Amino acid sequence: MPFTSRYRETVSKKKERRALPGLNPGLQLVDSHCHLDMSAYGEEYPEVLARAERAGVKTIFTIGIDLESSRAAAALAARHDHVYASVGIHPHHAASADAEAYAALAELTKQPKVIGYGEIGLDLCKDYAPLAVQIAAFSQQLEVAKKVALPVIIHDRDAHETILEILQDSGPFPAGALIHCFSGDKEVARRFLDLGCYLSIPGVVTFKKASELQEAAAFIPLERMVVETDGPFLAPEPWRGKRNEPAYALYTAEKIAQLKGISLDEVARQTSKNIATLFKINL
Repeated sequence: MPFTSRYRETVSKKKERRALPGLNPGLQLVDSHCHLDMSAYGEEYPEVLARAERAGVKTIFTIGIDLESSRAAAALAARHDHVYASVGIHPHHAASADAEAYAALAELTKQPKVIGYGEIGLDLCKDYAPLAVQIAAFSQQLEVAKKVALPVIIHDRDAHETILEILQDSGPFPAGALIHCFSGDKEVARRFLDLGCYLSIPGVVTFKKASELQEAAAFIPLERMVVETDGPFLAPEPWRGKRNEPAYALYTAEKIAQLKGISLDEVARQTSKNIATLFKINL
């Protein structure tokens, strides 16, 4: 075979993408964490929603990271029956948070489609805000979440020990807590589970070198697990490095099913039930 033909064949194979796994009719998968308001979706977001619907990802949570995006998330949820919102100040924006912002977020939680408080927490990887500032914002928002009686959605990046300590000191959380984009090992998972948290598994679990997360996902009881994309970030295989979107949560659920030796339908059925229980919505 001439060199040019071999090259074209190789390129063609690289462009091939494995089809989305399919759910049986009547089942759905929930994307528990996405950022539909971000510019990565732009005007295409209606088609992103349509693709998710066709794939069986029929409920999507769009997550606020500051006051502006929280307002946008609430507005998107109000426009779409199958979209829900959460509001909060991400640790990257902790330095800009003030009493006025927290009051405005509390006001947003009165909207019926706002069902969670977050994304809040700590990020020791990017360090966009000093740790002390992040801790103050996180602790204050945990108290706001208690007052408005919503589950907290927690960002934990390279901050397992500190977050565990804060949750132990600030708990319990009667409305519940969800660890977004869980990135710890089996022992960290056990400690979060002991505190009553649910754990959300991202597309990273599909990566070949994610053995520690894969071991944790196999260990976490399905009854305490949900699935997320964190779109537009962290696309799973076979879309790694590309823009993530809610339909791709199916690849993550499929990997969880493989790790646990169960069916994709069982993962979809139980994780959807977990979402309904934690966020008190009817799916």
